[in-house]
Amino acid sequence: MKIHEYQAKQLFRAAGVAVPQGIVAKSAEEAAKAFETLGGPIAVVKSQIHAGGRGKGTFKESPKQRGVVLVKSAAEAAENARRMLGNTLVTIQTGDDGKQVNTLFVEQGLKIARELYLGIIVDREVGGPVLIMSSEGGMEIEEVAKHSPEKILAEPFDSIAGLYPYQARKMAYALGLDATAVRSAEKFLPQICRFFVTYDCSMVEINPLIITEDSQMMALDGKVTFDDNALFRHKDVVALRDLSEEDPSEVKAADTGLSYVKLNGNIGCLVNGAGLAMSTMDLIKLHGGEPANFLDVGGGANESQVTEAFRIILADKNVKAVLVNIFGGIMKCDVIVAALLVAYEKVGFNVPLVVRLEGTNVEKAREMLKASGRPIISASDLTDAAQKVVKSLGV
Repeated sequence: MKIHEYQAKQLFRAAGVAVPQGIVAKSAEEAAKAFETLGGPIAVVKSQIHAGGRGKGTFKESPKQRGVVLVKSAAEAAENARRMLGNTLVTIQTGDDGKQVNTLFVEQGLKIARELYLGIIVDREVGGPVLIMSSEGGMEIEEVAKHSPEKILAEPFDSIAGLYPYQARKMAYALGLDATAVRSAEKFLPQICRFFVTYDCSMVEINPLIITEDSQMMALDGKVTFDDNALFRHKDVVALRDLSEEDPSEVKAADTGLSYVKLNGNIGCLVNGAGLAMSTMDLIKLHGGEPANFLDVGGGANESQVTEAFRIILADKNVKAVLVNIFGGIMKCDVIVAALLVAYEKVGFNVPLVVRLEGTNVEKAREMLKASGRPIISASDLTDAAQKVVKSLGV
């Protein structure tokens, strides 16, 4: 689960992590009032969407308008807010469709001495969280890794003990900070690492992390992603969820107990098991097709879940064929076929449907498919299934 920058900073502040003063605005009038309340000579008006690259992004309706702008008066804040609110912002991370801006964050302007990068992730090789920092703040970390990997610093830390002071000093000195900034880092870095663990995050990114003119470390941005499986421990975080920023089909699938991610292809996939779903998509690609989704119905899918899965898949207008790939381990093949046939009747198919079955009661399941009289294409194995579903498109 993702949250907006202003929400991340609210949580940062509560956790003792230094952030600038900022005010949420949902109208031009509120943006103007926020500028006046902050009381500085300058402020920054920031579009709030779940995507990076907002500063370089542009609006479809106003191509010259950026997603993050520096303003010097309340009138200027209001003028920019009018062009931003309700309009579609396109960034490198949104794709061509962009995302509609419904909320702005008006933040105090600061005198910045340096811009750094900070990220925290869980590293499987290390077996725990890792603090990542770079002197190249404000840049995409992927580009830094590609062109200047030596400028990226990584420091694993203990999830219980947190980041030790000596580790914070180590990172600060490696970044060339002065003595005052090092002391600020000794406080800031352990706090943000503690935040990561306390809130069961899967990623925290601050880009840029700034050093002010008076050598204080501060989060100028905030991108946080939480582990969905741990949200039951964080009701306050769940309350921050913005469904308008999420794909409606993914939200619907989650509510049904399905794991679904929409992709850009034209072959819908319904599979039981995450690993098998990944392999299915790989085989489709190998044989010249493009998967339209990742969809794992799990090991205990029932009739209603299978029906809903088909509805979600077929609601995507790009889907021109569907591949069902079931391995009957916990779930018996005849049970899934019974659910599949009921779903077929309820949903209605107007695209080719290829089914590959293997495992418990597979022969009985295949007979059920044959006896149904439906124009369902059976496949003997996964390669055969991938080839047949791609062929059904005339590829």
